[in-house]
Amino acid sequence: MTKNEGKTDRILRVITGIILLSLIFIGPQSLWGLIGIVPLATGLLGNCPLYSILGINTCSLKS
Repeated sequence: MTKNEGKTDRILRVITGIILLSLIFIGPQSLWGLIGIVPLATGLLGNCPLYSILGINTCSLKS
């Protein structure tokens, strides 16, 4: 699996995923917080399926 997310993109996704998952335990305590699994997983794996479909690549090229 090729990586198509850059470092900043991955960090922001992991932070967003953790914040959304925290909504299960604090705040409105809604199961909608489970949506945070998606950005957390894509941030940890470094590959976004939607980026692949749209042809987007935020990963810097190594020379």
